[in-house]
Formats: sequence, structure tokens, C-alpha cells
Amino acid sequence: MSGTMTAATRAATAHGSRGRRPEERRWLVLLVLCSSLLLVALDATVLHVAVPAVTRDLRPSGTQLLWIVDVYPLVCASLLILFGTLGDRVGRRRVLLLGYALFGAASAVAAFADGPALLIGARALLGAGGAMIMPATLSILRQVFPDRRERAVAIGVWSAVAAVGAAVGPLLGGFLLEHFWWGSVFLVNVPLMLLSIPAGRRLLPESRGGTEGAWDVLGALLAAGGLFCLVLCVQRLGGRAAPLGPSVLLPLLCGAALLTAFVRRQRGRARPLVDLALFARPAFGASVGCIVVAMLALVGLELVAAQYLQLVLGLSPLDTGLRLLPLTVAAMAAGLVGAVLLRGLGPRAMVALGFFLTASAVAGLTAMGDHDNPPLLLGGFVVLGFGLETTLFGAYESMLNEAPPETSCAAAAIGETSYQLGAGLGIALLGSVMNAAYAPGVGAAPGVPEAARSGAARSLGEAYEIAGRLGPGPGAALRAAARASFVHGLHVTLLVSAALLLVGALVALRLPRR
Repeated sequence: MSGTMTAATRAATAHGSRGRRPEERRWLVLLVLCSSLLLVALDATVLHVAVPAVTRDLRPSGTQLLWIVDVYPLVCASLLILFGTLGDRVGRRRVLLLGYALFGAASAVAAFADGPALLIGARALLGAGGAMIMPATLSILRQVFPDRRERAVAIGVWSAVAAVGAAVGPLLGGFLLEHFWWGSVFLVNVPLMLLSIPAGRRLLPESRGGTEGAWDVLGALLAAGGLFCLVLCVQRLGGRAAPLGPSVLLPLLCGAALLTAFVRRQRGRARPLVDLALFARPAFGASVGCIVVAMLALVGLELVAAQYLQLVLGLSPLDTGLRLLPLTVAAMAAGLVGAVLLRGLGPRAMVALGFFLTASAVAGLTAMGDHDNPPLLLGGFVVLGFGLETTLFGAYESMLNEAPPETSCAAAAIGETSYQLGAGLGIALLGSVMNAAYAPGVGAAPGVPEAARSGAARSLGEAYEIAGRLGPGPGAALRAAARASFVHGLHVTLLVSAALLLVGALVALRLPRR
């Protein structure tokens, strides 16, 4: 009797769990979405520390190694709008679950790749899976949190998880490489995705936008092709290609032509893939602009800061990651208290405050010099992380709230595309500023042969290698000149970044007060 009652009770409980509305299990939904987002964010950076091991094992050429690293963000950024609009049409949960399956399968292929070509292909499929997952998570989050106050809390958690994933990637990669082979940085994704698929099928609600008319396949391909070419152009600029060289101009012109054709096609359709009128709304356009500027500053600064910590201060990669960890912790804190700040300040003041905090932290970090200053770095990174996450939180919340519910996945895809473009532009722009400020000082090193000075002007790492091959006198002179030039270039880069952040604060004035 009691066994029968227990079984009945369990059945009723299970039935009630399945029958509950999505809003009633919204926090479980948030947990599933954030778990998958964490893996996508991790995969964007986890490979960086594994590059030497991959090079030793697979022996890729220089071009192949570049594609192994770059193909993931390149494919992901170019396909975000395609899969975002497809999710609005065929169902966001359906696209998300397909993304889980593709991401898990591609991770397994990448882990056991026996050659560079197979690893490049697997990384491309990982990018496609990430493009399915990222906009769908934000769109479903909007659906299951209809109350804007609760949705602000959920977006804060979501954005904090994204920040943690990107920052923890190199640390996780370093830990795995100390105990396993390089394929483990991919294999760790597989069991988590295998758990996410049944959890997503059970917990996540299905939703879609308008289904009138056929999905614009040609428009989606134009957008994907144009974004692919544009991101490729930005990546090549970040790789120090000549700005007016064919490797930069050709993808730039091709991308501009394809995106122009996409815009014209969307304006002439009754049911466009992307409602371009959204950009005419001040809050939406300003939010996208703020995301681009914030990511431009964050990624460029992280790249320069990592080089400073390792090459100037002489820290190991693991110690470098630990020094940057306060930035991540502060970003998590900002995401978790973002809802409170949004209610108290409103979108305009919150995003502008984030930009001002970040600009002040960046300006303060210009006090960095040849010697280690832990209190300065700790304080600067904490304010930097808190300010940037405050900006991103307010911008994403305003953008998502401004978009109509039926196009929320496409709107989320636009936000994620601006995120990726901002990151690429940050590496290209701030890297170019750094190189322009660094090279002249190295060229003036006394007693160093002209050929050695020319090679050392390319990067601080190359300068150290060349200095090691020279005699004690010229080598020491070159090393000292390169360090001083790098610190000077760092200061110039920080000042340029602070100016860009203040421009972002002006853009934030177009956001609504409340």
C-alpha cells in the first residue's frame, strides 16, 4: 500500500514538474543556459595555452596554426545572425539543442585530431555550434523571465558567467596540460554537453517568432558571408598585416559588398530577417555601440596586460592568469549586483558610470613601470573589471528590452556579433597603437646592429631572443631599450583606450534614463 502510494506520489510529482510553466522553473532554466554558455566562453580562450603542445604534436605550418586559433571566433561571429534568425523561425530550443549536439561532437573530433586540417575543421564546427548556442540562451532567458526586474538579475548572472568563462579558459587549459595531453582541453566539453541535451529537452521551453512567409535563405547567407569577410579583415589587421595590402583590402571590400547587398535586400522585404528599424531606436543602437566599445577596450587591454606581466615583469603564464583573476572576480560581482544598480541608476547612468570607472582605472594603470607594483595592479584590475561588466550588463539589458519578443533571438545575435567584432577590433586597433609607439624606441638602441634593431622592433619577445644572441654589451642595451619602449607603448595604449571609453560614455547618453 505504502509502495503504491509512494509510486503514485512520485508520478504525480514528475508530472507536475513536466507540467509546470517555464516561468515556474526559470532558475533551473537559467542554470542549464549558463552551463552551456560557460563552455562556449571557455572554448574561445582555452586553446591559447595549448598552442605550443599542439605545435609539437601536429607540426602545423604557420598559416595552419593561425587558422587553428582564429577559425573558432571567425566562424562563430559570422554565423550568429544566421542561426539567431533561424531560431526565431523554427524554434529557439530546437536550434539550441542542435548547437549542444554539434558542439559536443566537434569537441570529440578536435580532441583526437591527428592532423592540422582535421583540427581546423573541428574548430570551425565548434564555432558553428557556439553560434547556435549563444543567441538562443539570451533569447530563452528573456522568455522565461517576463518580469524585467527578475530578468535583470538573470542577465547579470548570464553576463558574469560569460566573463568567468573567457578569463578562466587559460587557467583551465594550463591545469589540464599539466596532467593530460592537449586534446583534454576539448574533451572536457563532451560529458557536459551530453548532460545538457537531456536537461535542455526537459526544462527549456520552445518558442519562436513570426512564421509568416519563407525564411530568407539568401539574406542569411549574405549576412554570414559579409560578416565572415569583415571579421577576417579585422583579424588580419590584428595580425599586423599591411592595412592597404590585398590580404586586408580584399576581405574588406568583399564584406562591405555582401553586407550592403544584405541591407538592401532586408529593406525591400515585408518580413526581413533583421528589422533594420531597430537601429533607429536610440536605446538599441546605443546599446550595440556600447558593447562594441567596451569589448574593444577589454580584449585589447587584456592582450597588452598579459604581455606586460610575462615579458616585462617576468611572471609565468599561470602567475599571469592569477594576476588577472581579480578582474574576473570584480566582473562577476558587477554582474550579480547589476540588477540593483539598474533599478537605482537607470540604464543611462549605469552604463555611463561603468565607462567612467573603466576609463579611470585605465588611466591609473599608466603608473605601471619596469618594476612590479601589486597594489596598483590589483586596484586597477578590480575597478576595470567592475566598470566593464557594469557597462556590458546595462547595454545588454537595454538592447534585449528594446527588441520585440518575436525577434529576440535575432536581437541577441546582433548583440553577440557586436561583442565579437569589438573584441577583434580591440586587438587590431590597440595592437597597432602599441606597435607604433614601441618600434621607434627600439630602433634607437645604442651599439646594436641595424638588422638586429629592425627585428627587435617587431615585438618585445623577438627583441629578447635577438638580445640573447648578441654580446653582453649590445644585448643588454637592446634588452633595456626594448623594455623601456614597451612600457612607453603600454602607456600610450592605455591613454588611447581611456579616450575610447570616454567616447563610449557619450554614446551611453542616448540610453533611456529609467
